[in-house]
Amino acid sequence: MECRICESQELKLFYTQGDKLQYKFYKCAKCGLVNLDTKGLVISKNQEKYFGRFKPIENYENEIGAKAAYNFIKKYVPIKGSYLDIGCGGGSVLYFAKKDGWKVKGLEISPDYAKYVKEKLDVEVYTANFLHYENSSEQFDLVSLRHVLEHLPDSILAMNKISALLKKGGYAHFEFPNINSLSHKFRRMMTNLKLSNKKYDASYNPGHCNEFSKRTFKYLLKLTNFELVRWETYSFKPNTNFFYNNIKIGTKARAIIRKI
Repeated sequence: MECRICESQELKLFYTQGDKLQYKFYKCAKCGLVNLDTKGLVISKNQEKYFGRFKPIENYENEIGAKAAYNFIKKYVPIKGSYLDIGCGGGSVLYFAKKDGWKVKGLEISPDYAKYVKEKLDVEVYTANFLHYENSSEQFDLVSLRHVLEHLPDSILAMNKISALLKKGGYAHFEFPNINSLSHKFRRMMTNLKLSNKKYDASYNPGHCNEFSKRTFKYLLKLTNFELVRWETYSFKPNTNFFYNNIKIGTKARAIIRKI
């Protein structure tokens, strides 16, 4: 196989998943992307396990992760205008953005969530798979993908579609796992030393196609004509969050980028 970002064939087995260790992830020596070997897998079927996770939101003000995401946007995006949240779920970030004066819309693969957000927040939500979504001429000042990018097999296509959705100089906001986090490194070390062996249910299948580090994400941005405005890792615990924002070893990463 070859790397799905840089097309290099310099790939080395990085880790495995599954009850029989049948799911193999390979790290690219050139760009650092960790690629799931998708041969024989129907990734779209794997993603269906997320569709049934619908859960009504009792109080948007209590959605700590969404509030932190919007505060990150507010701090590093110097404009306020039109906003599309891709994979908007229950609409938590849309709630905070709308409350702060953005003109908001959502895109959601789950019909249940799309219907819920329309009724709950009076926000228009398109129901579609993002990689199959065909936009006419509508463009936005800001687009978000929170824990979406790692599920999409074609990262370059995803970034080009985001670019088409953005106005000139527009911004995009991302959140995804940081494969170079201290905790991920520790777990891989323990597994390699055979001091830990995670148990997988026989029905388990992976949802992540690609795993990113800061190096890999910057490589992807360069290929698709974006510039990095801000990258940080984060936690929902205040003291840990301050440390992770500055010493970027946290499990979760977030970024603001700008279309060149």
